[in-house]
Amino acid sequence: MSLQTSGLVIVVSGPGGVGKSTIVDDLVKRDPNLWLSRSWTTRERRQGEVADAYKFVTREQFERHIADGGFLEWTDFLGNLYGTPTPSAPDGKDTVLEIEVDGAQQVKKLNAKALLLFILPPSRQEQKSRLRGRGDSDQKVEKRLRKAEEEEPVGKAIADYVIVNDDLGATVEEMIRIIDYERKQRNV
Repeated sequence: MSLQTSGLVIVVSGPGGVGKSTIVDDLVKRDPNLWLSRSWTTRERRQGEVADAYKFVTREQFERHIADGGFLEWTDFLGNLYGTPTPSAPDGKDTVLEIEVDGAQQVKKLNAKALLLFILPPSRQEQKSRLRGRGDSDQKVEKRLRKAEEEEPVGKAIADYVIVNDDLGATVEEMIRIIDYERKQRNV
């Protein structure tokens, strides 16, 4: 599978509970030149989660899409499948991928020019609080925190920029500045 796009590919990655979805939604609203590729997942929709946060599918549907070569990247994360369908951004738009660290590594192998933004929580305690706040069970919170310990060194190593999400507005502003800078540098 390859990643063919005329614009910039922006990968937003980080452990669970850092606010990736909230950040990306705000980023896309504020920059009309960004297009978000919605990931697929086999996990259940969380209570209060917007219906289009992911394309929620069955394991069978997901596996059929894998067999058809329909994913740019995919991974099994804590027992659920997550994947990015091969993106097809509208002309003139840069593609935003909100994905796990494993997926970010896969994208970087397919497109060395992809811009990787790795998001960190301000503290492990804050991450734990955010995970609980979105309705994750204590068991799931602990699994995600352990996974974060594995993901963070990898994410930091492959990232072009590491950003601590301690204030949503400031985080989005920093990302907008980075994207604008990279567009100018890359003439995209």
